[in-house]
Formats: sequence, structure tokens, C-alpha cells
Amino acid sequence: MIDKFLDGKGALITGGASGFGRGFAFAYAQRGADLVLVDINGELLEETAKKVKQETGQNVIPIVCDVTKSDHVQNMAKQAFNELDNIYILNNNVGGGFGFFDLLRVREDIFDKTIALNLKGQWLIAKEVCKRMKKQKFEPLAGKVIHTASIAGVKVDGGTPVYSISKAGIIAMMQLLAQSLAPKITVNAISPGYHLTGAYKDKLDVMKMTMDEGHVKTPLNRYGTVEDVVNVSVFLASPDSNFITGHNFIVDGGIAEVGVQAYYFKSEI
Repeated sequence: MIDKFLDGKGALITGGASGFGRGFAFAYAQRGADLVLVDINGELLEETAKKVKQETGQNVIPIVCDVTKSDHVQNMAKQAFNELDNIYILNNNVGGGFGFFDLLRVREDIFDKTIALNLKGQWLIAKEVCKRMKKQKFEPLAGKVIHTASIAGVKVDGGTPVYSISKAGIIAMMQLLAQSLAPKITVNAISPGYHLTGAYKDKLDVMKMTMDEGHVKTPLNRYGTVEDVVNVSVFLASPDSNFITGHNFIVDGGIAEVGVQAYYFKSEI
């Protein structure tokens, strides 16, 4: 039997229409949470919200939002807290990557787009949600924040330099938020490695090709799944993690810490 430790609590998930966000949505709803799912893809968002609601019976509110725009985020946060009694879990999952480049050859628009989506977007969401979250009356914690980072932010990847910079920034931001929101809110991050998601068009051969090109070696000798990351997120959302804050959980089969870090090409500069 699944423990309903999120019964009576709300969860807001950005990037909630697919991939890890979709996995988080099903997992939290199965444990009793009502949800606000946020994504820019309205059609896919509606589909995911409908399926989660049908399978779990929980209240699921889809909100289309461009997280890179502060007015959109402000309106989204206001609607989320109006729709639900509380937001106990903020899963700040939104993000993406934009191609392989040498850092000194990256176009300015690609740099700006990557930083805006991955780092600024998560900052804007945290800013608007956490100032409301910390006023909640839950005990011993008023809420929990879980960021999605990446092993690219732990071991920088020369093939995706701006992505690495943005994800390293998320880890730093998580630690700063953990300091400022203690003792009422815990803030942690999850850093996935190579997992079969929409980033690889949900195709194993595409992910294997990417890993082969980058000479990636995974010590545990299998590819990552959405469930691998969801399981850690469930732990962080549960009371079992109440004494953990400011920590980055690397979920990559050992690549970042004991494997071979990706290297895609040598610079010609």
C-alpha cells in the first residue's frame, strides 16, 4: 500500500507535462497530493493533467506559463495558491538544453535562452512561490523545494558549456535558498545523468548515440530511467528527508563521481 504522506498537501511542478515532471506528478498524486502542473506546452500539459487526474482521483490544475517572464510567473503563482489551499512541495523542474558548442563559439542568443530557461526560470518560480510557502502553518516544515539540476553542473561538460553553467548556477541557488529559507523550508536538488526522456526523443538509440559520441561510461552499466529520479524526489518530498537541506543528490549511475566524464570534441580555438 502506498503511504499517503502528501494527503491534504499541494504540489507545484514546473515542466510538468512530460519527462521527469510527468513522473513527479503521478508519484505525488498517488501519495495524496493535489497538483498544479506548469508547462509552456499547453496541449501536452492538458493531456498529462487529465491522465493523472483519471488515474489518481486527485485535483490537478494545469497552468500554461512561460517561466522566463516574471509577469507570467507572478500570475501563475497567484492562480496556483488561489486554486489550492497550499503549496507544500515546489518541484522546480523546468529546463532544457540547446545544442553542442564550444563556449567561445556560442551565440549570444543561445547563451541568453539557456540561462533564461534553466536558471532565471527556476529563480523566478522560487521567488514567487517560496515567499508564500514560508507563511504556511504546517509543522515541522512549512514546505519543501526540490530543484532539478544535472551532472553537467557538477562535472562541467565542454560539449554543452552554457547548459553546464546554468545547472551549476541552479546548484548554487539551491544552497543559497536552503540558507535563507531555513528552518521552515528544506531546499535540495537532484542532478540526473543520462535518462531516457524527451531530451532524447524518448528513444534509447538516440541516447546511446549521444553517450557514444561523448565517450560516456556508466559504472552501473545501464541507462537511467525517469523512475530513478522520481524515487529520489519521493524521498525528498517525504518526512524521511526532513533533516536534509542544501544537498545535491546525484542520480547518474556513478558517471560524475566514479565514471568517465563526457568529452565531445577538442577545441580548435
